[in-house]
Amino acid sequence: MKKQVFLFLVLLVLAPMAKAQLLEADLTDSAFASVLTCGPGEEFYTSFGHSAIRVCDSTLGLDLVYNYGTFDFDKPHFYWSFACGRLDYCLSRTTYESFLFEYAYEGRAVWEQKLRISKQELNNLFVLLETNYLPQYRYYSYDFFRDNCATRVRDMVVNCLDHRRLSPETVTDTNLSYRDIVYKNTEESLLWWRLGVDIALGQRCDHRCSNYEYMFSPIEMMHLLDTMKVDNTQQPVVDPSQQVLAETRMPLARSISPTLLFWVLFFVVLLLTLFEWSKNWRLNWLDAIIYSVTFLVSVLVVFLWFFTEHYCTKPNFNILWASPLFLYFAIAQRRSKQWMICLQMVMLLAAMVMTIGPLPQQLNAAILPISLILVCRLLSNLRHRVR
Repeated sequence: MKKQVFLFLVLLVLAPMAKAQLLEADLTDSAFASVLTCGPGEEFYTSFGHSAIRVCDSTLGLDLVYNYGTFDFDKPHFYWSFACGRLDYCLSRTTYESFLFEYAYEGRAVWEQKLRISKQELNNLFVLLETNYLPQYRYYSYDFFRDNCATRVRDMVVNCLDHRRLSPETVTDTNLSYRDIVYKNTEESLLWWRLGVDIALGQRCDHRCSNYEYMFSPIEMMHLLDTMKVDNTQQPVVDPSQQVLAETRMPLARSISPTLLFWVLFFVVLLLTLFEWSKNWRLNWLDAIIYSVTFLVSVLVVFLWFFTEHYCTKPNFNILWASPLFLYFAIAQRRSKQWMICLQMVMLLAAMVMTIGPLPQQLNAAILPISLILVCRLLSNLRHRVR
């Protein structure tokens, strides 16, 4: 028992010393650092790729990868914290061999770009990363667009430069928005996820990005780093990207377009409505389903807008079609007040216009047939109300 206590005390003393030695280590001339970019995976949250930093010094026997995209599934209230935008991500550290093994297992591609930085800047980067890895600093509040695994890598590279800066940021010719870049990184097999993202994310997603802001996307950052230069020398900041791991995963099957499916549903609802008018049917069950589902979507929109800390979910003009008024329509149905029906139809018209001309917010193309379905049923309610 005394030996165990003694060993524990020794480890307690030596552990901080070992960390301090690593933190203060002076990398040798054989050392280098690189940005690792990983291709998309099969899950939606991996479809945008991933970024990390590698620091290698063969003389010291170091080959480490620093990963800012780690989170703990076992954290209490994990899903609630994620939904509210209060989930902390953290910096993890692993060996380069283990990092490659994980991505080879998932069949995802990996590219490497060696940084063209001085020995002093390399040591700066290493100290910054090791300091960030200390328990009191490794956690951060994740933001999909402004503070994620890619932007953290970008900032580490910028901050390690010794009295140098990257070329001044400029707005690209394409002038893409955050939403446009999400679309570029969403495969055709993930069209339903794209619809969900468009419903959840608000007007801030349509902000036009500068080169610097493009770097929230790992793949975009890799392409931009290949072209960026240091301002005083106009020398590239990285060597050209080299693929170190080929993609072996099977491509995902193409999904049915939600826009096409909702157009089909619109024509079905239109036919049912015409039959209702000609045969004097009562389709209260249909209205109850359509209005209730729309109201549930409105609850999601309102929750993400007003009750979470997500930057990108506010304001959200999906509220025009996914309106809380549909709870009232689901309950009142043919007894719904005429002015409320007219108000909601004006809101639906505005939503349809925004699917064509994306101002002030770009709405998903599937919202057009969804809005027409709702207009069709509200017209039916209005017709019976007038009669």
